[in-house]
Formats: sequence, structure tokens, C-alpha cells
Amino acid sequence: MKTRIGVGLIGFGTVGAGVVRILLQNASLIQRRVGVPLELVRVADLDVTRDRGVTLSPGILTTDARDVLDDPAIDVVLELIGGYGVAKQVILDAMARGKHVVTANKALLAVHGEEIFEAAARHHVDLGFEASVGGGIPVIRALTEGLAANTVLSIYGIINGTSNYILSRMTSQGHGFQEVLAESQRAGYAEADPTFDVEGIDSAHKLSIMVSLAYGTPVNVKEVYTEGISHLAPLDITYAKEFGYTIKLLGIAKFSDGEVEARVHPTMIPSSSPIAQVDGVYNAIQLVGDAAADIVLYGQGAGAMPTGSAVVSDVIAIARNLLTGSTGRVPPASFQQDQRRPLRIRPMEEITSLYYMRFMVLDEPGVLSKISGVLGDHRISISSVIQQGRKEGQTVPVVIMTHRASERNVQAALREIDPMAFVSEPTTLIRVEGRDE
Repeated sequence: MKTRIGVGLIGFGTVGAGVVRILLQNASLIQRRVGVPLELVRVADLDVTRDRGVTLSPGILTTDARDVLDDPAIDVVLELIGGYGVAKQVILDAMARGKHVVTANKALLAVHGEEIFEAAARHHVDLGFEASVGGGIPVIRALTEGLAANTVLSIYGIINGTSNYILSRMTSQGHGFQEVLAESQRAGYAEADPTFDVEGIDSAHKLSIMVSLAYGTPVNVKEVYTEGISHLAPLDITYAKEFGYTIKLLGIAKFSDGEVEARVHPTMIPSSSPIAQVDGVYNAIQLVGDAAADIVLYGQGAGAMPTGSAVVSDVIAIARNLLTGSTGRVPPASFQQDQRRPLRIRPMEEITSLYYMRFMVLDEPGVLSKISGVLGDHRISISSVIQQGRKEGQTVPVVIMTHRASERNVQAALREIDPMAFVSEPTTLIRVEGRDE
């Protein structure tokens, strides 16, 4: 019977410091929950001199990751380096040594998850990655255990706090994207290079992980349609309010006819819906099961302590498995490895949706009829129109909301409309969810 569980940490950055703080501050509580102490044996990082705000005993810090991987006293390795190459090798090397692994590395799992899941199964070790999708939100455990009896019909998620903060400020203040982005960078919510956040790449990584777990299928993140928020204007947010909607950057997955939709893009959702109420850097994920119906998980999706909480929760789960001899009780990828099946990820052009379109056009007779004529030719039915008052000879917005239409038809119509002489800029297109008219 083990009298302690040895933990080794590789990557002593912001999240790593949060993990250490939790392990030290809550050591007594954790021991009562697990039955034995979780002992932090080694912490590896290239920089061992910077003050992280936590004090470690002498001999714990090292600059060599091999000191963690090769230490027989370590049962669980925490990979908190980030990135692809080194992080992947650390995980595979740890598993090859029979060590269990916890990671928060969503990009790595989105790109190399199948190889890592297979390695965990082959070496009979546990893999925890609760922190990879929702920070402190326990969505991985919800998918792998809480909803294990359900067919997951859909996933709607605000899964990037930076983008949600920017959209929230644009909505409340009426400011433009670039102004709010600069503000969020000054506040520390956005990186100096915010591309992964504002262009939807981070959300696509997280969505691909959830789809893989929900449906037991390998997911190529390149198949996840991805569109960011940098093209949105305050004008679109104003019109959304007029229609009773709020714009959020959502990760969306839907299951039907044995196929999966997986897409990330700005989305108009009814302002009365729970997810529309989520502001600032918070995340929210709505899961719809065929038996459990709607479940909404809400919380902080990033930060040292929320993410550290999820990492330590995985360590606790693995420790319990070690103490009861139940390693592998929950398959790393939710389904038994030999029961995972490739499912077709439906191409974006095959999805159907409601659509918001904002055309910037010269104010001249016949413009609306020409636009509506093209839409009609492509089997796109208009549900409502907002046309600004006359400003003859000037550019004005014409806003159209459609009934349900196919993406293929919508894109074909816009390819025909946008080159027309009276159109001054590419049409702004936003998909609409939540009211199926």
C-alpha cells in the first residue's frame, strides 16, 4: 500500500506556480480526500531563479527535465511547458517509464491527441487533461463521466476568455475591436500577439478535444472551421441588439445522422440565453445530452489558480486510482481505445443556419431588390430587413436576417453580390443560433 504519491512538475510558469501553491496550501485537505499525501518531489524549469511567490524546499528545483522523468519516487508527471515538440516528447517519455501524466496543453492534444491517447493505453497509465479546455471548469470530467450515458447532441461553448472580454467590452461600450484589443492587452487579458485568441485558433483546439471525447472519434483540427472576431464592427453589435441577439465567439459541435459539425465563429445568440449573459474573461459551455438535456458549466477559463485547480484535480483522481489499483478505469479518450470510430466531420459548406448579413451599399434606387433577387436565386429566404434612411449618393448599411439556409448557397450568393458596383466593401456575415424560424 502506497504511503504517498510522488508528483513531478515540468514547467514552472504561471500555471505551474498555481499548481505548486495549491499543493502546498491545501496539502492537508488533499490528504484527507486522497488518503495519503501528494508529495511534490521535483520541479523542473529552465529558469529556477525567478520568484514565483512560493517557497520550495531545497533540492526540489532543477533545470533538467530528466531529473523528473528518471526519478523513481515520482508517480505522476505534470507537463506544463506548452507548445508541441518538447512537451510531446516529455509526455511520451514519462508514459514509457510507466508514469502517469497530467497536462494542460490543449494545442498539443488537438494536434497529437490520438498518438498520446494510444500511448497512454499501451503503457497502461492514466492521462489527465481537465485544464486543457475550460481552465477551472470541469468539462472534461462532465464529458467522460457525468454524461457517459448520453449521446451528446450539441456543444456550445465560450471557450476563450480573451475574445469574450473583447466582445463584452465592445458590446457594453460601443468601442471598436482595435481599441478594445489594446485595452485588453494593457490589462493583461490579451497576449502581445493575440492571434490564437482573437482568430479562434485557441477555441478550435479546445473544441476539437471536446468533440473527440463526446463522440469517440479522432479529430483533425484542420477540419474545424475557424473564424475570428477581428472583422466585427460596433455597427454589427448594435444591429444584433435590435434583433434581440448578442454576439459571442462560440465553439459549436452538433451530432446528426452519424456525422459531426465542428466550427468556431462569431455567433448571434438570443440575449436571453444563459451563454449570452457570460461577460468578461469568463467561459461557459452548454452541453445537450439526449437523456440529461441542457447542462451549462460556467467559470474562469484561464489563470494560475483556476487552471491549477483543474491540474491538481487530475492528480487527485490519478492518486485515487493508484491507491485502489484502478488505473485505466476511465479511458483517456472517454471511449475504450479499440471502440473509437472515425466519424465524418461535416464540411462547412454543408451546414445550415440562420444568417445575418450587413451590406454596405451606395444609396441608389433598386439596390435592395437586386440583393434580394440574388438571394432568392440561391434559395435564401429573407425574414427581416433594416434599411437606413435615405442618404443619396452615400454608402449606407442594408441589414438582412434570413430564414434557415445552406452555407453553400449563402457563400455563392455573396460571391455574386460583393463584386457589384454598388457594394462598397465585403459583406459582413454572422451565423445565428437559437431561434429556428
